This record gives sequence, structure tokens and C-alpha cells, in this order.
Amino acid sequence: MPFVSIRIAGSATKEQKAGIVADVTGSLVARLGKSPAAVQIVIEEIDTENYGAGGILIADRAPPASPDAQPQEVASADGKR
Repeated sequence: MPFVSIRIAGSATKEQKAGIVADVTGSLVARLGKSPAAVQIVIEEIDTENYGAGGILIADRAPPASPDAQPQEVASADGKR
């Protein structure tokens, strides 16, 4: 009986989690020949205030740039661009 544990930082909607469960179940059925009824999946949502990486809390990281954001010009150490 396959048991899959998935942890995500932040949260997902019920619909997103249902899709994850369906996709992972389908993969184990296709790749390992397991019965869908035998596949057990737990999704754990970790609050970003309770998870850190690279020395900082995930909650304190800058949000990812939007795909249509323009790159920002950065000054060098001497103040020139």
C-alpha cells in the first residue's frame, strides 16, 4: 500500500488538493501498477511563518515577481548604473 506525504509551504484550495491527489494516484497506478484504492495521500500545509530557508522565514521573503514585471536596474557598489 503506497503512502505519500506531501508538504507545501502556504496553502492550496480544496480543488488544487483534489487535483494533486488525483495526479499522484494516477502516477502510482501507471508506474507501479497499484490499485487506486490502495494509494494513501496526506497533504500537510505548513504556515510560512513556521518554515524557514536560507536563514529567513518564508513569510519574510519578497513575493515572487509577476511574469510581466520589468527588470529593475540595480546600482553598483560605487553608485553607478
